[in-house]
Amino acid sequence: MGKQEDFVLRALEERDVRFVRLWFTDVLGFLKSVAVAPAELEGAFSEGIGFDGSAIEGFARVYEADMLALPDPTTFQILPWRSSEGPATARMFCDIVMPDGSASYADPRNVLKRTLGKAAEQGFTFYTHPEIEFYLFKDEPRPGEEPVPMDRSGYFDHAAHSHGSDFRREAITMLEAMGISVEFSHHEAGPGQQEIDLRYADALTTADNIMTFRTVIREVALSQGIWATFMPKPFTSHPGSGMHTHVSLFEGDQNAFYEAGAEYQLSKTGRQFIAGVLKHASEISVVTNQWVNSYKRMMFGGEAPSYICWGHNNRSAMIRVPMYKPMKGQSTRIELRTIDSACNPYLAYAAVLAAGLKGIENGYELPREAEDDVWALTERERRSLGIEPLPKNLNEAITIAEHSELLAETLGEQVFDFFLRNKRAEWDEYRGQVSVFERDRMLPVL
Repeated sequence: MGKQEDFVLRALEERDVRFVRLWFTDVLGFLKSVAVAPAELEGAFSEGIGFDGSAIEGFARVYEADMLALPDPTTFQILPWRSSEGPATARMFCDIVMPDGSASYADPRNVLKRTLGKAAEQGFTFYTHPEIEFYLFKDEPRPGEEPVPMDRSGYFDHAAHSHGSDFRREAITMLEAMGISVEFSHHEAGPGQQEIDLRYADALTTADNIMTFRTVIREVALSQGIWATFMPKPFTSHPGSGMHTHVSLFEGDQNAFYEAGAEYQLSKTGRQFIAGVLKHASEISVVTNQWVNSYKRMMFGGEAPSYICWGHNNRSAMIRVPMYKPMKGQSTRIELRTIDSACNPYLAYAAVLAAGLKGIENGYELPREAEDDVWALTERERRSLGIEPLPKNLNEAITIAEHSELLAETLGEQVFDFFLRNKRAEWDEYRGQVSVFERDRMLPVL
């Protein structure tokens, strides 16, 4: 065992940890957990914890079901909401491996690690900084009823004795107790809608942090008798919840997106990366926006893009190049505005990185910048500017993804096949539903 494993074993004794939760996600991004006693952890580090992979969405076929969860000691943290009463509980994220020790190709964390490995071969480290939006409701939603937002505040509103600010303060305290740094927090535009921005980190750490973030937010909400949701578009008439993500590539200590004196101080590498993400945007939409509901967030403009374009400080564009700050070359980055906060972050970041790397490898040319409000343009004007639409619904996204060599290569055969079959089943189930809209519109007249 190495130093990190020894540190974890010492911490178990010093902090009186009685339970260790081993976390991983299925292919769709749902968190899975198995609890082990501290006495079992030394063996888990060397041999893993066995489980039936066929019982987890997308992991294994029945005849190849045995799999192992191998804890990553660098992700060890005490769960603060479990530590106030009685013995402490800790968690670690796991890599999923086969009985022979080889990495499981069905493990989303491994999908991202593989893609990060390809970037590393080219000398790059991939950093991400997510702005995560979500809604708070007064009660757990009931079938057939519209949820009630926790407040009626708006963007950046500050209200005395605000439930939202109290909630954010407690959530941020818990996140920082787990080593997750928060940069900003505020009320978003929708009633009951919040935003918390995590500080930038390498993409694997960020993806782990997002999974922890979702758990912390739900735990804090339940402790306060309210309900939190990351559903992309819970209301017809209020904004959806996105996860705008700032991304950059570094070569050692140098920001590969920065070039002094270039337009917007954006290097050739940065421009090719943007071109790659734009060219493959429709192909990867099924993982950056993976739910039937995701595409309703992207229908009516505002903060959610529907068209494939980029712009300098243009918030209607799919990719925004933020304003350069003098003497801040290391912070040069791009902001991808399509991703929603309900995606599987491991797959989403892997797909974005793979698309950007493809742009660099093949020297893609960056198309013309969108200087206007893209939503204010007519369809003819958008066509004349070469601005294509993103998929309009999950069905379109699936159909495009099914023919994507980039996505198949990035996800691997097993994840690619299962993920798309699951999404196709979701679409078929959705289109077979008779909606309230149909009944209200048609029953009185037909």
